[in-house]
Amino acid sequence: MLIAIAEVLTAEELAELDRIIEGGDFQAGTRTAGWHAKLVKNNEQMGGPQAARARDIVLAALQRNATFMTAALPVRIMPPLIARYGTDMTYGDHIDDPIMRPQGAPPVRTDVSTTVFLSDPDAYQGGELVMETPAGTQSFKLPRGAAIAYPSTTLHRVQPVTAGERRVAVTWTQSMVRDPAHREILFDLERSRRAVFEKDGKSAVFDLVTKSRANLLREWAEV
Repeated sequence: MLIAIAEVLTAEELAELDRIIEGGDFQAGTRTAGWHAKLVKNNEQMGGPQAARARDIVLAALQRNATFMTAALPVRIMPPLIARYGTDMTYGDHIDDPIMRPQGAPPVRTDVSTTVFLSDPDAYQGGELVMETPAGTQSFKLPRGAAIAYPSTTLHRVQPVTAGERRVAVTWTQSMVRDPAHREILFDLERSRRAVFEKDGKSAVFDLVTKSRANLLREWAEV
């Protein structure tokens, strides 16, 4: 399931991230790329003590977002990376590492990849996030503060930036539910039961949909 989520970050959080990024210590993004991704990765990622505060802001925003939490069903979320792309920077076709190893923490299986857009779309030219999906090539350049979450099994790339600066936060989630088709079913059932509740309250239909979702989650979850 591929899902765009509006307004993950507040205006205040975006303003603080702007300040952090402006004074941040950026290094070549190849430092965190796999051996084959290094060949096509040309961006910069923030390190140093400022990066910890930026990671905390983005992670907290995702964790309080009901749509993200319902769609991803996270067990663990990798510390977000803050990246920027200047003119002529790009990230060619690649697949995210299936297992990531955060320092001092257990390995994370990457089920869901997430990009949070930190720049206004008009602040840079090019830089679209492009995915190769069963429905064909899809391109995304979302508003500032929005996010897109998609299966980590997806081949994707970032088009070259031709002007301005593209800023994003990226992270990866190990889900309780490994299969993306199962996650989509659970997400649809959650939306359905909430719609039923809004219309009729805690009705017999609401209870039946809730039972079905709960039992499917019990069947599919790995915790």
